[in-house]
Amino acid sequence: MAIIENETLALPSGDDPAVERPLGVFTRPRNQTGLKNWLTTVDHKKIGIMYGSAAMFFLLIGGLAALLIRIQLATPNNTFLSADAYNRIFTMHGTVMVFLVVMPIGAAFANYLMPLQVGARDVAFPRINAFSFWVFLAGGLMLNTSWFLGGGADGGWFNYAPNNGIIYSPSTGIDFWNMGLMIAGIGSLTGAVNLITTVLNMRAPGMTLMRMPVFVWMTLVTQFLLLFAIPVLTVAQVLLLMDRNFGASFFDVKLGADPLLWQHLFWIFGHPEVYLMILPAFGIVSEVIPAFARKPLFGYPFMVFSGIAIGFMGWGVWAHHMFVSGLGPLTVSGFAFATMFIAVPTGVKVLNWLATLWGGRLTLNTAMLFSIGLVTQFTIGGLSGVSHAIAPWDTQQTDTYYIVAHFHYVLFGGALFGFIAGFYFWWPKVFGYKLNEAHGKFNFWGMVLGFNLTFGPMHILGLQGMPRRMYAYDDAMGFNTWNMVATIGSFILAISTLWVLVNAFISYNRWKAAGRPDPGPDPWDARTLEWSVQSPTPEHNFDYTPVVTDLDDFWHRKFVEDENHRLKRVATGAELAQPGNAEGVHLPAPSYWPIVLAFSLPVIGYGVIFTLWLTIPGIVLMMVALFGWALEPADDPDVEGHHDGDDHEPEGSDGDDHELVGASS
Repeated sequence: MAIIENETLALPSGDDPAVERPLGVFTRPRNQTGLKNWLTTVDHKKIGIMYGSAAMFFLLIGGLAALLIRIQLATPNNTFLSADAYNRIFTMHGTVMVFLVVMPIGAAFANYLMPLQVGARDVAFPRINAFSFWVFLAGGLMLNTSWFLGGGADGGWFNYAPNNGIIYSPSTGIDFWNMGLMIAGIGSLTGAVNLITTVLNMRAPGMTLMRMPVFVWMTLVTQFLLLFAIPVLTVAQVLLLMDRNFGASFFDVKLGADPLLWQHLFWIFGHPEVYLMILPAFGIVSEVIPAFARKPLFGYPFMVFSGIAIGFMGWGVWAHHMFVSGLGPLTVSGFAFATMFIAVPTGVKVLNWLATLWGGRLTLNTAMLFSIGLVTQFTIGGLSGVSHAIAPWDTQQTDTYYIVAHFHYVLFGGALFGFIAGFYFWWPKVFGYKLNEAHGKFNFWGMVLGFNLTFGPMHILGLQGMPRRMYAYDDAMGFNTWNMVATIGSFILAISTLWVLVNAFISYNRWKAAGRPDPGPDPWDARTLEWSVQSPTPEHNFDYTPVVTDLDDFWHRKFVEDENHRLKRVATGAELAQPGNAEGVHLPAPSYWPIVLAFSLPVIGYGVIFTLWLTIPGIVLMMVALFGWALEPADDPDVEGHHDGDDHEPEGSDGDDHELVGASS
């Protein structure tokens, strides 16, 4: 990427700080549409939208699998699914929902919002960002083609050895699971490096680490977790690949191997995985609650450091998934203590959210309701989780539906409730219109009812002794009533979750029929920098780089304290927002090479599974893409707006009459 030269311009008032104007060497044509634009885009906002759209597509697949599971378990001795089909469906449900739904929704928010919230033009490496998305999509699609090329994986989303070996799973489903997730993991790894670099190197002038929004902090911690956790899973997957495809014996007990090696490697990855799914949702809620409580977030430093502590301590609790595997009393005691201790920073977050709500002037719109829903449902899931720090309790409840209930209260009641709050909050910023509040409240209450009807009874079923992963049960076991309740709840939950898409469709048509009214740059009177640009966000983000002087800087430009320490409005967000009409702004050129490189990897993967001859065209395509990418110019001298690094102002900019978002009043 070409070096951007900067010019410092004086503001009309001598008391105002200066602002940096990035000067361009290439101007991408504005507001391009069509398939080609989406396939070649390196714009972080479009990539964020594509992450979200792909996650919604995979949500339909994972959600359908969940409904099939609940139909099978609705009545005793049901024959709706065979045992083999049930194994494949619950495995693919868990895998898709964890790796292809929850993780990419977090990536969608991170890609779209993080550069805006730190005042950057784009991410540090735009083409690598595009590659990260396409390789995630390539891996996800390859994983799901297993349905048509030999059947889905059947070893559970955790895929324990030796069940993942050739002897116990001779079909290709496990191979697709392994190769698909390895490919998708490359996207997570490259994306993590990109976003970490963006935050550390591209923050706006004056934005110190302790002036960053909490969402940026939580996403930054998430990227570090990805950076260190994904390689651990990849090590395990490479060992499995060698076992299944090349005759190795890393998990074969007969040859002296230990299947527990897989469990250790998987859960060293898997427990940080839980936090890297939930922390972005914590960041979202930490932005939504202050906006609609009309108060600053209570205890900002504690929220930041508790998030860091969660990320750090998440590495020390993995073996609480293995208390019944024969680790020994000393090891179990150590991990039990760590499991209790990690509840402390999580409790700090819950208390700070409650303190922010306390005494606030609450606006109970849909985004706020979903945020409060996260606090409530996640707390229930957290309490049921901490109970498993008691080793005898954990021994009794391991592999029962009590664990299923806990896991879903944390990840669905936590992460997905938070993400849907984010959808309602940032939708006007992304698409230029608000989602309908009446449908949003139906969406929320339907999800609360359906969610608790589905997963609440699973606590009872677990305490009654119903094992996980059983595909049928006898009438005499006494599981009938609560399984039927859970199945009814699952259909309510499915309809209400899909209502997000229904609401988007209805809201768009009403907005279009009303003449496409502008929601304004700051419809919620919010606090962070993304609300200081027009809606939807201009392709170049900022006309000029904001200068930050405080935490929640945009809010402090709208309000000041009077002598009685009461807030007094001095400006609106619309008055302070940048006009979004700058020309000649540097934007990186679109490129086909990221998608070509990404989709060369599944070709190699299919070759490993079926015939090594197929890896040859895959490797050739990969090498062509790498050379094409390396030789592609960073800028295009034939496109109007190419400046060759000259130091005049971008066309259409006026350095004397702009309001500066982030400058002090």
